[in-house]
Amino acid sequence: MAGNSQRRGRRLSPKAGAPKGSGGKNKDSLAGRGKTLPADERPWHKAYSGTEKLPQRTAWKQDKERRAAAEEGRAPKIGQPGSKDTTWGKGGGRGVPAARGAGGRGGKPTGRSGPRVAPGRKSNPAKDSPELLVGRNPVLESLRAQVPATALYTAQGIDADDRINEIVRTAADRGIAILEVSRAELDRMTGGVLHQGVGLQVPPFAYEPFEDMMAAALEQPAPLLVALDGVTDPRNLGAVIRSAAAFGAQGVFVPERRAAGITATAWRTSAGAAARVPVGQVTNLTRALKACKDAGFMVVGLDADGDTDLYDLEAAVGPLVVVVGSEGRGLSRLVGETCDLTVGIPMVSEVESLNASVAAAVTLAEVARRRALEV
Repeated sequence: MAGNSQRRGRRLSPKAGAPKGSGGKNKDSLAGRGKTLPADERPWHKAYSGTEKLPQRTAWKQDKERRAAAEEGRAPKIGQPGSKDTTWGKGGGRGVPAARGAGGRGGKPTGRSGPRVAPGRKSNPAKDSPELLVGRNPVLESLRAQVPATALYTAQGIDADDRINEIVRTAADRGIAILEVSRAELDRMTGGVLHQGVGLQVPPFAYEPFEDMMAAALEQPAPLLVALDGVTDPRNLGAVIRSAAAFGAQGVFVPERRAAGITATAWRTSAGAAARVPVGQVTNLTRALKACKDAGFMVVGLDADGDTDLYDLEAAVGPLVVVVGSEGRGLSRLVGETCDLTVGIPMVSEVESLNASVAAAVTLAEVARRRALEV
């Protein structure tokens, strides 16, 4: 009797199996998801301490834990955002060799950018978060300057000297919550930065709307505003704000991107002037300067090669916007073209230029002098 080999439609070739070593058609489902990130690198975890902005859900978790800790009289078990680098750098991120960080297997580029999160997870945009100012002298100076603060952290067993005693006393007088944490916890909160056993938590700064600032300045007898073009050092920003307060400016405004904002360092450098002088952020500095010109301001840019001498600035007595360039390159091209004129500060030595904050102080002092003579 004939076997199956004689049946109609029989297979004439051997059945093909999966290629050797391929893992079959379900090989993708068997692939691992990579290393599990620690809690302080997960944007959705309350212990997140990364450099990217906090997701809204994570910020809510941290606020909830902070309130619970305050009620129970303990240190909150949350992360310190900004204290740990969690971004992919061009060469693989901080501390990662370029040959490994620039690509996956075989050195192929991955093209990764943004926050470093675990595979299969997505990060959400985050809102601003509090900043921790550390060090005995910086914390003491900030409290003396009335820098807004929400909490004071002190390490257990800290060697209390005169500065620590004044810090604790001043914080208590202002009603700031004082929380004692272990030194290891404070190390984690600060990301390993030298803190000398004390840290001051500063809330996000509330910026003034630019339109409101400009309108309020125009209501004054001598309107004066200061604009910063790409100043990235918060100490320079704080010093400019202090000079603006000293010489009668009604406001300071800065770009939102590629420029310093009001941080704890800027607060400290301003010696509390940031609480008296409105500070605003604008999306586009050039557009904001054009709005000032339309409102009747004369826009003057500081430039070492300016076409007008500072001591010949007759426009100083009218509505004025003084634009200060960045520490390195000065005024950007578009901002320089938007200015009505550029002003140079005469110097007798061969010094190429002044520091941005010093140049602003000299200019504002001359503007104030001219205006005093007109009264």
